Amino acid sequence: MNVYGLVLSILLCLGGTAANEAFSYDDVPGVAMEYRVFVDGGKEDCYYQYVHPGSSLYVSFWVIRGGDGMAGFAVKDPKGVVVLPYEWKKESEYEEQSSDGGYYEICVDNQFSRFASKLVNLYVTTFRYDQWEKYTADVEAIDANVANFTNTLQSVNVRIQTMLKYQQLSRSTESRDMSLLLANKAYVQFWSVAQCFVIMAAGGFQVYFVRKLFDTNPNRGRI
Repeated sequence: MNVYGLVLSILLCLGGTAANEAFSYDDVPGVAMEYRVFVDGGKEDCYYQYVHPGSSLYVSFWVIRGGDGMAGFAVKDPKGVVVLPYEWKKESEYEEQSSDGGYYEICVDNQFSRFASKLVNLYVTTFRYDQWEKYTADVEAIDANVANFTNTLQSVNVRIQTMLKYQQLSRSTESRDMSLLLANKAYVQFWSVAQCFVIMAAGGFQVYFVRKLFDTNPNRGRI
């Protein structure tokens, strides 16, 4: 990895850490969470959920398995008032359309079953309807931007494919022209060498016969 890659990796890690630290479920317009928790025998477990002022709240629970299949369930508002009293039953639910805001306490009681633990399913939802409409509008705007970006990418992809097609056609034409050029070069070289040999042979024969014509034998005519 080069220096630039190392620096980029560090920046991404720092940015991801900062983003995770800045994110909070308390700031989102709506939360829907589901838990499955074990409650030991003779114990009570409590959980806390923040609800924005004017938001709705819905909480439900049901015992999945364990013991007699029942447990106690209660909800307290941020002022500590029990808005849903304890009742020993298999399932229960609580709902508020508009909350004053704050942390709600959600408790599951298994004190009446001292030896059997219970597996309980908790479902909690809270929505800020005023912020939810704004959030929906932002999501729709993001979807529109993503759609435009996707269309742009598709257009770029089509152009790239067209460029690749023409490049491939150009390569095939270049290969064909190169093959023809090499064939012509070999043809010209072969016949050029052959003609050179023919010319050299013809010149040699001419020199030989010319010398024969002017050749005088001093012994010719003697007895």
